[in-house]
Parts: sequence; C-alpha cells; structure tokens
Amino acid sequence: MPDTSHHPFHPIIYVRGFAGTQGEIEDTVADPYMGFNIGSTKCRQAWTGEIKRYFFESPLVRLMRDYDYNDVFVDGVDLVAVEQAQEGVAYRSIIIFRYYDEASEDFGSGQTPPIEHFARGLDTLILRLRDKICANPKNGVTPESFRVYLVAHSMGGLICRAFLQNPKLGSAQARAAVDKLFTYATPHNGIDMRIVRNVPGWLSFGDANNFNRERMASYLGLPAGDDVSIVRGFPPERIFNLVGTNPRDYTVFGGISAWGAGDASDGLVRIENATTHGSDADGEDVQSPRAFVHRSHSGHYGIVNSEEGYQNLTRFLFGVLRVDGILDIDDISLPVEVQKELDAGRTVRASYQIELAVSIRGFHWHITRREVREHSAIFRTYAELFPGADRTRRPPDRSRSPHLFSVFLDPRHSVKNSGAVSFALDLKVLVPDYEVDGKLFLTRHYEGGYILRDLILVEAVPDGKAVNGWRIKYGFQGDNPGKPGLDAPTQPFDGNEGLAFEIPITQRTRPGVQGRLRIEARPWH
Repeated sequence: MPDTSHHPFHPIIYVRGFAGTQGEIEDTVADPYMGFNIGSTKCRQAWTGEIKRYFFESPLVRLMRDYDYNDVFVDGVDLVAVEQAQEGVAYRSIIIFRYYDEASEDFGSGQTPPIEHFARGLDTLILRLRDKICANPKNGVTPESFRVYLVAHSMGGLICRAFLQNPKLGSAQARAAVDKLFTYATPHNGIDMRIVRNVPGWLSFGDANNFNRERMASYLGLPAGDDVSIVRGFPPERIFNLVGTNPRDYTVFGGISAWGAGDASDGLVRIENATTHGSDADGEDVQSPRAFVHRSHSGHYGIVNSEEGYQNLTRFLFGVLRVDGILDIDDISLPVEVQKELDAGRTVRASYQIELAVSIRGFHWHITRREVREHSAIFRTYAELFPGADRTRRPPDRSRSPHLFSVFLDPRHSVKNSGAVSFALDLKVLVPDYEVDGKLFLTRHYEGGYILRDLILVEAVPDGKAVNGWRIKYGFQGDNPGKPGLDAPTQPFDGNEGLAFEIPITQRTRPGVQGRLRIEARPWH
C-alpha cells in the first residue's frame, strides 16, 4: 500500500510562462522564484464605505504561511539542482523549474532550446526531486509513494502537457509521480489574434510558434490536425484550468496584444482556447475542471498573483470534496407576443446567455464568475437546448445541459466548528433577443432583463449517518437570507462514493425557465 501520511501536501513544482525576448529571459532568470513570489496591492471598499488597500502577498508566500511549505534555497544553493547537498529536502517544498537558465547569456548559451527540451528537463527534475526527498529520512517516503504537483502559468502548462502526453519526452516513472496539474491562463488550444488568427508556424521569433496548433500537435504527441486541447495519457479531471477574462489590464506591447486577442480573452489567450478536455475510463468526453476569474494574463492585475487564483489553486490541490453544478432546462416559455407570432406560423429564433457567480462562505471574492459584460457567459440557442423541427414537441437535449461550475471544498478551512462547507450560486438567464422571420422582435424588450435570477445556497455538513457521510441542505437567498434551510434528498453517485441531488428551478412568469440544478459531489482524494 502506498504511504499516504503526507497527503494531500505533496511537493509543488512551479513552471513559469513564456519569455519572448533575450531581455525578458535575463529578467526571468535573475529572479530565484521566476515570478511565483510576485504579489499585488488592490483597492477595495470596506463595509464602512472607506476605500482600503488589500495586499496579496503572492502564491509562494501564502503557501509558506498557510500550509508550511518551504523553498529549496539554502545559503545561496538550490538543494535540488546540486548533485550533493548538505541538508535534506523537505517533502513539503516548492521547487522552481528554471528551464530558461539554459537560454540565458549569464547562465547558458543564450540560445533558447525547443519546448521538447524543456519537457525532458521537467522529467529530469521530477526524478531528481524524488531521489532527494526519498534520501531524507525525515520524510519517510519511498520512490513508489512519492507524488508531486505541477503548477504552471501560460506556456508552462504546455511544457507540462508535453511531458505528460508525449511518451518520447518523459519517463513513465516521472509521469506516474504527478498527482495533479494546475494551469493559469495556458493557451491549451493555441493563441489566436484578430489579423493572423492562429500564430503562424513560420513565426520563429522568440519561439512564438510554440503556440501554433500544428507545432503544438507535434510536441504534445497528437496526430496532425487533431484537437490540441485534448488530453491523452493523463486523467483530464486532474488538470485544472484557471481562465482569465480581463484583457484591459494586460499592457504588454502597449496594449497591442490585448487588442489583437480581443475582448473575450485575458489579453493574450482567448477564453475559448484556455481549457482542456479528454476521455474518461468509459471513453466519454469530459471537461477538465475550470474556473473563470476577471484577471488579465499577467501584470499587477494578473491571474497568478491574485486571491482568486490562490483560492482555486489550494482548493484543487488540497480540498477533500469536489462539487459540480449542471443546469437541466426542462422548458423555456416565450413572451405572450412572441408565442402569438409562433402560433401564427412565423419562424421564431431565440438564444440564451447564462451568467453565474460562485462564492464560498468566508471568502470575499468569487471563486468563479461568468458574465456577459466579461464575455464569458454560457451561450445556448433554443435549438441546441431543444433540438427538433419547428412547431413540434421538442424534448430537451441533456447532452447540451450547461455545466455551470466545478468547485473544490475543504472543511479544514470551514468557518463553522462543525466542519460544514457552504457555497452560494448566483444564477441568471438573460432575456434573449428574439427573432421573428429573421427580424428582431423588440416589443416590451428591456436590455439587461432576466427570465431567471436566483441566489442559491448549498451547505454540506459531515454526518456519518447520511449518504456517504454528508448531509446536504439548500435554500434561496430570497426566502431565508444566508441560511440554507431545506434538506436535499440525496442519492449515491459515482460508484457509490459520491452523492447527487437536484434543486428545482421554477420561474412561472412568461417568459420563464423551468428545470433543475443538478448537484454532483464526490470525494476529492
């Protein structure tokens, strides 16, 4: 049996993102932590109305303070990099993969190796780290029980995927040691710009062609022309995608990059290109868990040095419960005037935008947020939700039910002594633009209106007598503010390890929505 005494606090290897010029490379290698130590200072309004500064110290400092992690630098020496070290490496350590050292004029040749070389270097680092940690008797770890987390920003996520997916770029031993991969703003499906679309393969300046999809398929070990956002050889559910939705605070090249990437981006990576998916054990396509935060690709308002990023990171790595929300829509009614036009034989078209924001009790920011104004709302046409011929009975297509969120919860950081964990979902379906015979129908239309809006509260309480150890309560903010009061009828789920329940969604006005919020919770080991 593998040793689980350290779980879930395994060593963390941070893999930074792209440096496009020699100057950026030299600045990168001059920083021992390669950006993982950079924090931010923001202003926010306190309950008194005063504007106060909020300091986020950096992911590195917070992991050291909150979870007792250590770096591996002692007396100016990197204990993992050197062949011999005077002191052992602690198991709960943070290691920086300094892959740009070879491209530095100070430390290397000044020539940037290809991304395949970086992937092989990650393999070497993991095995060296394993040996160092196992050699320290205080850790009590064997090579078989050793595990590691990979945390990567931007291109760093592609280096990790190349190592994990392409058998030519890494050993089975090193890959088996990787427990989870967390990616910040990684262009999993390449980089697209307004003018050139996908970065062309011939653009070798600064190795920018690393983001060309043909080039990506090559180093990811995928067939030419395949979907490069697909994960093979590693469980897609153990990769987390943190997606930025704020291009305006990305000021690289004087804002030209943000203009080129467009509004639906973080200033460099488009939202649609920032996620992964793959197949489960049954061959069914599954999305990797992801969250959307209003942060830019990097900079003072960047995605790495943010409280939202840190909370998603630590809950994904250390949390004990994964909760997913899926919206099953049974019916959407039309406005009376539009229904009359449909009954008169005219062709009616409608599309819907679904907004959501998930907050965790005791946490001041949204753990994930998708909004129309941030170009991240979920979009579905009526025909996608209810396929079929016009003016016929059209049952809902459950395969198109919107997956709203994946949230990871940790009772160890509960604000209640009971270990209960709770979150709130602000769910909205916007009033659509209706088309009647190809023309917009604006009768009684008010921009910004909703056909559904509810703040739904869910609380999970540890209970040895309940299904799989959790008792679930839910409620609506409008009925009982701040307190879920209804018992959710739960049933076993996911091989009887998890549990599932449904929350009825009813909006009987016209137009309105009727359906169910399906909640699936499972242990997150």
